[in-house]
Amino acid sequence: MIFVFPALAIYLAVIAFPIISSVGLSFTDYNIYKNLAIWTGLANYIKIFKDPVFWFSMRNNFFVIFVSVFGQIPLGFVLAYLIYRRLVKRSVFFQAMVFLPTVISTIIIGILWSKMFSPIGVVPRIIQVITNNPDYSMTIMTNKNLAMIPIGFVLLWMYTGTYLIIFLANLQNIDPDIIEAAQIDGATDGQIFRKIIVPQLYGVLVLTSILAISGSLRSFDLIFAMTGGGPAYYTNLLSIYMYNQSFIFHNYGVGSAVSTVMVILSIVLVILIRLARRKIDIMEA
Repeated sequence: MIFVFPALAIYLAVIAFPIISSVGLSFTDYNIYKNLAIWTGLANYIKIFKDPVFWFSMRNNFFVIFVSVFGQIPLGFVLAYLIYRRLVKRSVFFQAMVFLPTVISTIIIGILWSKMFSPIGVVPRIIQVITNNPDYSMTIMTNKNLAMIPIGFVLLWMYTGTYLIIFLANLQNIDPDIIEAAQIDGATDGQIFRKIIVPQLYGVLVLTSILAISGSLRSFDLIFAMTGGGPAYYTNLLSIYMYNQSFIFHNYGVGSAVSTVMVILSIVLVILIRLARRKIDIMEA
């Protein structure tokens, strides 16, 4: 208990207490100037559920989760497998180039790509050259229905390297004698991949999925730097919506309600992933 207490105290002070306080604050109308909290029950939750901006933000968060789970993780796994099987020349350089965006400031990346996708940026200029159309003007960042597409591309470019490193480290931990024995028994590369490599990475797939979901729900800085939630809130995320409600409009109770919904959503998605993993284990058995 003596050794556990310091870490437990830090966890309670930094994580548990703020979460509990935020949940309590979500049932109140808190006035920062008077330092007064008036109990309002479920009024804040009813308010956000009636707000279309909240549902835009929820939809965009699911888009980010989809890109992370079904884009970054599979792409990172494929690239790691190519390096692991030595199918890529200069693999160290290739690995460094894929991982490089991860170590660059997110704000810098957001500003950089917003400039590149702007009407006078590099991307429309490349399209002008390819299509031989000097009058082409890119408006994707100001189109409320398409503005999330460049964001999804940047998310893929920025975070795939993280999952590449995770998968590569775990692939290198697989006993090569198992693969060699399977090859001696006549197993093809496809059978080795399906029957040996993938099953041994089930735990890593669950871990990366949880990391992707939690990271997607906490996404703020990249989208805030690229679009600020615009145009007309159509690229808002729940975190940006919570930020605006709490620190722009000073509706701290509403912001706390949004954060509580984010925590509940994260827990539900993680439980679903664990149930899916358990079902896969049962089917494999």
